[in-house]
Amino acid sequence: MSDFMDFLRHKYAYVAQGEFKPGCFEDAKALFDEAVRNYRDGFEGAYLLQEPGTDRGIAVVFWDDPEDMDHNRNAKVDAILEEMSHLFLTAPKTGFYEVSSEIEKSVPVAG
Repeated sequence: MSDFMDFLRHKYAYVAQGEFKPGCFEDAKALFDEAVRNYRDGFEGAYLLQEPGTDRGIAVVFWDDPEDMDHNRNAKVDAILEEMSHLFLTAPKTGFYEVSSEIEKSVPVAG
């Protein structure tokens, strides 16, 4: 029964959409990668997307539960995020979303 209940559980995605000061995307990417490497419990993965030819991007961080993000905050992560905040042109738009559909690539079975 627990397998079925696990199947019904959904992941959550923290999404931040914003624009960095001109030429600052690579610095922000390095800080994003460093922050994400510090996440542990409840962390399910992350993506950083960049609109080609711009300093605009979208960060998507997947969690088992929205509270897991708060549980992963510590002095090191806070310092990294504080350093990143100065790179934004304007404050990013952020929010939590429930992952309502997840489709993984199928691997053909040799036959």
